[in-house]
Amino acid sequence: MLRGEITTAIRRALMQELAAVGYGRLSIEAVARRAGVSKTAIYRRWNSKLDLVLEVVAAAAGRRLPALDTGTLRGDLSLLFQVLAHALRHPLASQIIPDLLAEAARNPTIDETLQRVLRARQQEVAGELIGRAVRRGELPADTDPDVAVDLIVGPLYWRIAIARTPVTDSYLEALVESVASGLGAQDSVPRQRSAPDPG
Repeated sequence: MLRGEITTAIRRALMQELAAVGYGRLSIEAVARRAGVSKTAIYRRWNSKLDLVLEVVAAAAGRRLPALDTGTLRGDLSLLFQVLAHALRHPLASQIIPDLLAEAARNPTIDETLQRVLRARQQEVAGELIGRAVRRGELPADTDPDVAVDLIVGPLYWRIAIARTPVTDSYLEALVESVASGLGAQDSVPRQRSAPDPG
């Protein structure tokens, strides 16, 4: 394999192994075996299991969301929920995320990395989705971005990752309305009145 192919294979193997056994039982030997490379190939790129996990997981979690500007808050929420539901339902994510959150409670380095990645994602959602809705007049100007993001992301994460309850289209539609209402969204973007007809 070429150098880039080896790195890609290691990252893929790490995610698969992490989902299979969790961080506590994860070993460089098992990742190397799954990737079809030597342990040396891994240690040339990462100094330790922790370094490998943090870099690969942070890169995966930090991927930018696709453009979510549909023109309305409800449209943006609907698209965001579809994207998040798809990501959270992925077998790797559904097994890795709860395990790493539990590990973060015991490992300050993992906790710091996850918090940094989550804060960046929160700023992305708050700065773009919420900011656009405020500028369009759909949300109050004093909308708290932190509270808004918790309200947007929290219910879906709880349902999929914690309660492990199926997410249907009707549930997502109801969630859009509930979140929009909870944020104090207007039913529609206010329009400027047209000038009176002189005739």
